[in-house]
Amino acid sequence: MFHADNAYYLDNVTITSLRCKTHTVSNTAFRGFGGPQGMMGIERVMDAIAGALGKDPLEVRKVNLYGGGGRNVTPYHMIVEDNILPELIAELESSADYRARRTAIRAFNETSPCLKKGIALTPVKFGISFTATHLNQAGALVHIYSDGSVHLNHGGTEMGQGLFVKVAQVVAEELQIDLGRIKITATNTGKVPNTSPTAASSGSDINGMAALAAARTLKARLIDFAAERYGVARSEVRFLPNRVRLGADEIPFDVLVREAYLARVPLSATGFYRTPKIHYDRQRHAGRPFYYFAYGAAVSEVLIDTLTGENRVTRVDILHDAGRSLNPAIDLGQVEGGFIQGMGWLTTEELYWDEAGRLRTHAPSTYKIPACGDRPADFRMTLRSGANREDTVYRSKAVGEPPLMLAISVFRAISDAIASVVDHRFVPDLDAPATPERVLLAIEAIRARARREATVARPAVGGPWAIAAR
Repeated sequence: MFHADNAYYLDNVTITSLRCKTHTVSNTAFRGFGGPQGMMGIERVMDAIAGALGKDPLEVRKVNLYGGGGRNVTPYHMIVEDNILPELIAELESSADYRARRTAIRAFNETSPCLKKGIALTPVKFGISFTATHLNQAGALVHIYSDGSVHLNHGGTEMGQGLFVKVAQVVAEELQIDLGRIKITATNTGKVPNTSPTAASSGSDINGMAALAAARTLKARLIDFAAERYGVARSEVRFLPNRVRLGADEIPFDVLVREAYLARVPLSATGFYRTPKIHYDRQRHAGRPFYYFAYGAAVSEVLIDTLTGENRVTRVDILHDAGRSLNPAIDLGQVEGGFIQGMGWLTTEELYWDEAGRLRTHAPSTYKIPACGDRPADFRMTLRSGANREDTVYRSKAVGEPPLMLAISVFRAISDAIASVVDHRFVPDLDAPATPERVLLAIEAIRARARREATVARPAVGGPWAIAAR
């Protein structure tokens, strides 16, 4: 419900949640948790409007984006203050050569009876924070040992997403030491209690800030000690790479730490962070459930076979907003991985139950996830530079869940290719995932609809023109 608007200002809208209780086990999302489904719905709406008006879907999307003049209030009454999508989309539209490619695709489709191409540019606006306010907190524990090495523990769980490296980088940057000096240990509530789930794309945001708070406490203690020990003002104590400047002199970091240890300065500290500004009144359905929004956009080009329904993604251009990225290499990996996961969700990962209610797509032998060969041959990704306007860790932005929704462009591009079969007279009814079977069924349905409308609109002998019925 929080994501059903995606990037668009909806002046008059009612969003209703319908919950179903079943006798089977629950099925849950792995990236986005309901957000992708809401965003899929509004993107279908944008294509339907474009089809009815005979316009390029991108033009409809751009004119409906959040903007100024009162067009910045979400359905849950949060003001969108950090919207960069108009500029981001314009930049991607230009760098991906969207206009020329759409023209070329139209020309290709006119001369290709069986293979059809499609293209789509879709945006992403994804709120970052737990919508349960109390979960937006994190703790960290940092020790500095007498040899200058550092022990780091926090409430985030490493699951291959690079969280531990990012948080360690935050501590290394604050203390100006090599990353290799930091020993990262697994999450343990015996060290950091009451940890929130590593979810809602908030792992780096909240745990990074908690670790930063601990590192700053220790740094302040070392500065106080150094100023007194060497008779300089606190402002003259500066941390440089693996060393500390004391007025006109410098000493290695580990030397200062050793001296602080001998002087009985405490070299252990905890850090705590609670996300500011967020609140939500569930009775009034109003508030600020998100600290900020992450933005992005993708252009996907696809090729479908109208005889078999088979499809392939041939090129993807992505421009994604990571704020001031903590680690561009990790973030690019998250964008690529999220997009490929989303592509699988929307094209191959079908759930099928038999008449007895048994799930038949239950294992890798029957459930098709994307493989290396499914990756677009031409895959272009760019992180958009620019600091987060909110005071996040080094002004970065989350890149956990948002990239998954970039893959909606693949689904809309497949729909665009199917629509070309009837010269884009209407938008096809295509269910996700767009498996070859569903693509073929959508092609057959759209052709049948075109035939029906042509028959209804054909003039009867000696009679008036019939009115085409939708």
